[in-house]
Amino acid sequence: MKKLLSLLLIPISLFAQQDQSSLLLQFIKGQHDYFRFDGNIIVAKDGKLLCQLSLGYANYQEKTMLSDNSVFEMGSLSKPFTAMGIMICKERGLLRYEDDIRKFFPALPYEHITVWNLLTNTSGLPSYEEQFKMYWDHKKMAFNQDVVEMLQQRKDSLIFKPGTKWQNSNTGYVLLALIIEKISSMGFDQFLSKNLFQPLGMTHTFVYNPKLPDRKIPDNYALGSVYSDSLKNYSFPGSLPAFDFVHYLDGIAGDSRIQSTVGDLLKWNQSLYGNPVISQSTLDEMLSPVVPKSLTDTSNYYGFGLNVQPKSQDGKIISQTGSWPGYRINFTSFTDKKDVIIVLSNNEFNVSFLTAGVESVLDGETLIMPYEHKEVKIDTSLLNKYVGTYTAGLTLEFVKKDGELFRYRKGTQDIELKPESPTKFFYADGTDRQIEFETDAEGHVIKVWFINTGQKGELRKI
Repeated sequence: MKKLLSLLLIPISLFAQQDQSSLLLQFIKGQHDYFRFDGNIIVAKDGKLLCQLSLGYANYQEKTMLSDNSVFEMGSLSKPFTAMGIMICKERGLLRYEDDIRKFFPALPYEHITVWNLLTNTSGLPSYEEQFKMYWDHKKMAFNQDVVEMLQQRKDSLIFKPGTKWQNSNTGYVLLALIIEKISSMGFDQFLSKNLFQPLGMTHTFVYNPKLPDRKIPDNYALGSVYSDSLKNYSFPGSLPAFDFVHYLDGIAGDSRIQSTVGDLLKWNQSLYGNPVISQSTLDEMLSPVVPKSLTDTSNYYGFGLNVQPKSQDGKIISQTGSWPGYRINFTSFTDKKDVIIVLSNNEFNVSFLTAGVESVLDGETLIMPYEHKEVKIDTSLLNKYVGTYTAGLTLEFVKKDGELFRYRKGTQDIELKPESPTKFFYADGTDRQIEFETDAEGHVIKVWFINTGQKGELRKI
């Protein structure tokens, strides 16, 4: 999994026999102390809890702290739960995967889309987010039925013919939530609570919209915040004009709006080895490599609401990420080894890179532990030797401007590389990334290393 997350980061040696719990504590706490990770994390190995941490604030304004029971917005990690709701309905004979969705939404202008297409993100339906950005009154909160009515009114073309491609579709999972309501005669939140969360003992998990007038924010709620480089502090997304969609899209559920804790997600992961709410054969369908995510990639597939790698150096992996302004979520389960990493951040930390570092610890690979990087003065003529274009899967270019070194990538903002020694530079954007130049006795560059959240891999000059 980790080698899919960053620039061809190849482990260069093995850890000595050290206690993995201590290494995880040092690595994760270092990401909090030096690189602004706030959130909750659980790591289990061979089905046994190895590490659990809560770091940072649940509310940045009131300075209340996160706890083990802090509840986070799941974003797209809501999708496997929506999928399981559909699977429960299927086992009860309330629907078939082959059912055309016009059976439930007769006025939809799209033919030959099935429930199976919605589950596997192969429907080709238009993005409701784009439609509501352009055609919705942003002063009003939208709900699931509004998505159906927008599709009916707009009649926008499908992105592709159903079943011919894979593309993440939040629209499809909104429709799945509505289907559950139609065939069960229960609210989406009530159905999942009664038939999924309660039977699994997930006592802190629920479908929730904190902005509805009759809803009170729970005491243990982890409020998502975004960091402002200009203000040098955290703000609630709803207070910033760039995130106005958190107001008008926050009533839509199925693709998101499920709230949970690391502890409840661990219970859910354990249930995947024998689920009491659905049969093993139905569960196996969900966790199978149902459709390839790309016609050119034979390693990454999609099941029902989950990404599936059937084969890797760590065996079979199922995973899902989630995001919403202020939140970043990563769930990665190594089903053959019964290892799981669950990271919930309420300050938009890059949890995928953090997850990759935790994987390195579990695999006994070298990981450079986080530390405070301090800028030093160097002879700026040295920078001329470092300028150039390098590759390790992605392409990076180092350029010199006004006596300083910058990382340049087309389409992104330049990032200054600050020297901490004549040969090592750290990214000035606050992330745990460094560039290290290895030189010979005459000062010629012989190797270049890219260090990303503790993982070190070689860059090759083009």
